[in-house]
Amino acid sequence: MAKNVKKEEKQEVEETKEEKHQNKHEVEVKIEGKEWEDALNEVFLKRQKTVKVDGFRKGKVPRNIYEKRFGKESLYMDACDALVSSAYEKAIEQSQLEPVVQPSVDLKDVSSDGVVFVFKITTKPQVTVKKYKGLGVKPDPVTVSDEEIDHEIHHLLERYTELVSKDGKVEDGDVAVIDFEGFRDGVAFDGGKGENYSLEIGSHTFIPGFEEQVIGMKVGEEKDIALTFPKDYGAKDLAGADVIFKVKVHEIKEKKIPEMNEDFFDDLGIEGVKSEESLKEHVKSSLSAQKELEVENKYVDDLLEAVGKNVEVDIPEEMVQEEIDRLMGRFEEQMRMQGISLEVYYQFTGSSEKDLRDQMEKEAFKNVLYRLMLEEVKNLEKVEVSEEEVDKEVEELSQKYQMSKEDFLQQFGGREFVKYDLEVRKIVDLLKELNS
Repeated sequence: MAKNVKKEEKQEVEETKEEKHQNKHEVEVKIEGKEWEDALNEVFLKRQKTVKVDGFRKGKVPRNIYEKRFGKESLYMDACDALVSSAYEKAIEQSQLEPVVQPSVDLKDVSSDGVVFVFKITTKPQVTVKKYKGLGVKPDPVTVSDEEIDHEIHHLLERYTELVSKDGKVEDGDVAVIDFEGFRDGVAFDGGKGENYSLEIGSHTFIPGFEEQVIGMKVGEEKDIALTFPKDYGAKDLAGADVIFKVKVHEIKEKKIPEMNEDFFDDLGIEGVKSEESLKEHVKSSLSAQKELEVENKYVDDLLEAVGKNVEVDIPEEMVQEEIDRLMGRFEEQMRMQGISLEVYYQFTGSSEKDLRDQMEKEAFKNVLYRLMLEEVKNLEKVEVSEEEVDKEVEELSQKYQMSKEDFLQQFGGREFVKYDLEVRKIVDLLKELNS
C-alpha cells in the first residue's frame, strides 16, 4: 500500500518542445495521485452542498452515489481550474524559466488518473545593442521669438476681453445672439434649431457659408439663409442636402480688448508684472520653460529612436499584445474619467476594439523594444539603483503628493515600480552623457 501511495503522489514536469524561437517553450505538467484526488474531492464537497438526488437530503449525497448518477468526469473541469495555478508554479519552479508575459495553457489530457497541462511560456528574447555611444544626437536649441511672445500676449488679452452690446450691423469678429431653425424641402429637421444662441462670427462653428451671411444683419432683422451641407457631413441624411435657415438677430456684441494699464496688471495678479515690458519678460520666461521641456522630451525620444535602430531582437508577438492590453486599459481609464465608456467611444467614432488595438500596435511595439533595449544597456553598463535611493524617492514623492508612504506605494505600484522608474532615468541620463 505504501508503494502505491508513493507512486500516486509522483508529479512530473517536463519541457516537451522548444519552438522555432528560443524564447518560446512548451512545458508539460502532470498532476496525479493524491493531489488529483484531493482536488476532485474538493470539487465534490462543493457540489454536494447543492446537488439533489432522490432519497438523500441536500448536502448528504455520498460521493459514490454522486459519481454513479453524474459520472466522475463531471468533476474534472472544476478540478483542473482549481489546480492550474499550482501547476503553473511547478512549471516555473522546475523548468527555471522566467516568463515575460502571462502564459497560455492547454489541457493535454485528463482522466481518473490525473491531468496533464501544457503551458506555453514566452521568455525574454535575445537582445543585441550594436551601438549606443557617439550617435550624434543633440538637443535642439531653445529660442523664443518676439512673434511668439506677441502671440501669447494676444491670447492673454483675449481671455480678459469683454463683450459689449453695440448698435449697427454684425461684423466679422462680433458675437451675434440669434434664433435659427433649419428646413429641408420646407420641413424642419432634427438638430437644426437654436434660440438665443451666441455665435462668434469667424469661429467657423456652423457649416460653411452660414456665418458669412449673418454679417451685415441688424438687431431685430430676420433673414433666410440658403446653404448646402457638406457631402461628408456626419449626419448622412443631411450630407449634401440643400437647406434654408430662418435666422433672427436679437443682439450684437463686440469684443473690447483691455488696455495694458495699471488696472489690467492688477487684474492679472502676476507677481512682478507691472508693465508691458515686465509682462513680455514673464511670457518669455514661461515660453522658454515650456520649450525646454518640449525640447528635452524630443531629445530623449530622438536618442531612444537612434539607439533602437541599432538593436537586434526578435520581439515575441505575445509581448506586443500584452503591451496593447496595458495601453487599452490606460485609454479606457482616461475615457472613464471623462464619463465615456469604450462602447460609447466606438459608437461615436464609428470604430471597433480591433481598430483601436491596431492603432496602438506601433506604440506598443516601440514601448517593448525600448524596454528590452534599456534593460540590455543597463546590464552592459552595470547600472544599479540602491535601496537607499528607492527610500529617498519614495520619501520625496509621497511628500510631493501629500500621501503616506504606504498609500503612495500602494497607488503607484510598489517599490519595484519606483526602482524601475529610477533605473530608466539613470539609463537615459547615461545615454545622454555617452552621446554628448
